Amino acid sequence: MARPWEQLLDQVARERWPRLVAHAALVAGSTSEAPDLVQEALIATFRGRARFTTVEQAEAYVRRAIASRAVDEARRRRRERLVALRAAAQPSPPDTVEPPGPGRDVVRALALLSPRERACVVLRQMEDLSIAETAMVLTLSEGSVKRYTADGLSKLAEILGTHPHTETDDERVPVRPAPTPRIIPGGAR
Repeated sequence: MARPWEQLLDQVARERWPRLVAHAALVAGSTSEAPDLVQEALIATFRGRARFTTVEQAEAYVRRAIASRAVDEARRRRRERLVALRAAAQPSPPDTVEPPGPGRDVVRALALLSPRERACVVLRQMEDLSIAETAMVLTLSEGSVKRYTADGLSKLAEILGTHPHTETDDERVPVRPAPTPRIIPGGAR
């Protein structure tokens, strides 16, 4: 008899695979790496016999694992490229996502961002995670998430020829007008 976590893993893999692969392709900027990234995230998620009770909880955790692994993989590739450059070898061009339809330009533009900018933009704008959630997923400070998201959105706007979206914090701080100076009769001269 299968254990509950095995049934949940099977259900997530069967029912959510296409969405997870699409998410991985956006975060990693590569359709060819996406299935492997999802598989690694599933293994990492269920390796410790996670205590998820619903498919939605498991999928959310897998999506976070995908983002973390994509950033780690981009770092690893960057180190490898630096070593290759030092050895006078030319790095191969990155594999990019080429989906059909109107999103093609956005996906191409996302591929031009740094891995952290891309991960922050995808998690904040496409996955609708809060700043705090994105910071937790990527193990960054909230300020770094804001900076990478703002930089990424600015670059996307420049690439796509649109106006940049202004990143706002989850907790808005009210802005008060400057106090009006008081004139004191007979005050300092």
